[in-house]
Amino acid sequence: MQPVESARVWRRLLIACGLVVRFGAIATSGQPDQSPAAPVTTVADVVNQLVEHNQDRADRLRYYTSQRHYHLEYHGFPHSADATMDVEAIYSAPSKRFRVLSASGSQKLIDHVMKRLLKGEQEAAGEQPKNALTPANYNFALLETGIENGRNLFVLRVDPKTPSKFLYRGKIWVDAQDYAVVKVEAEPSESLSFWIRNTEISHLYSKVGEFWLPRQNTTVTKVRLGGTATLTIDFDKYQLLTGANHFAHE
Repeated sequence: MQPVESARVWRRLLIACGLVVRFGAIATSGQPDQSPAAPVTTVADVVNQLVEHNQDRADRLRYYTSQRHYHLEYHGFPHSADATMDVEAIYSAPSKRFRVLSASGSQKLIDHVMKRLLKGEQEAAGEQPKNALTPANYNFALLETGIENGRNLFVLRVDPKTPSKFLYRGKIWVDAQDYAVVKVEAEPSESLSFWIRNTEISHLYSKVGEFWLPRQNTTVTKVRLGGTATLTIDFDKYQLLTGANHFAHE
C-alpha cells in the first residue's frame, strides 16, 4: 500500500476513536453535601440532580493528576498493527496537559492516532458546554432501575437534540445516591466518516474519594473496507486536590 493510502486508514481510525476525548474523560461528582436529597420521581428529577452534581464537580474539583494506559489494536486492511502508550494526565481547570511516559508498537498508530487523541482532548477541554450531558444537548428517557455492585442505579436512554460528531446516543447508568454517571454504552450520534461502518463505545467509572472518575474506556470500530480497531484506555493512580482535601487512588 502507498504511504498516502496508509495514512488515510490511520486518519479514519483517529476519527472513529475521537469521540472518546469528547466525553470519556469527564469527571462526575459525588454528593455535594450530606443533606438528604428530595425524592426522585421522574426522569426530569434524575436529570436535574445529575446536572447539579456535575456542576458541583466542576466547582470543587479544580486539579488532579492520573496515569493512563492506551492500547490500540487494528486487524484488517492494509495490515494488522498494535501500539501501547502510557501517559501522565494533569487537569488544572479548565485545561489539560499530557506527558507521554512510554510508547511501543506501531509508530504510525502512535503518531497518527494516539498522540492526536491527546491533542484533541486538550482542545475539547474548553468546549464542555457543547458536549455536556444536559437537557440543552440531549433528550432523556428513564428505561428502568436496577442494582449493580450493591448500588441502586437509574438506566436512561439519551439521544442528542441535534446530530453532532461530538455527541452520542445510547444508555447511561446513573448512581441513585450520588447522581453520577457510572457507565455508558453508546454510539456516535451521526456518521463520523463514510469509511466507518460502526462504532461502539463503552465507558466505566469508579469512585475516587468523593468523585466518580473514568476507570476504563473502550471503543470498537468497524472499518468499511474490512478491519476492526479496538482502543482501550485504562485510568489509575489518581491524585485529587479539591480545596483543602487531597485524595489518592492507586
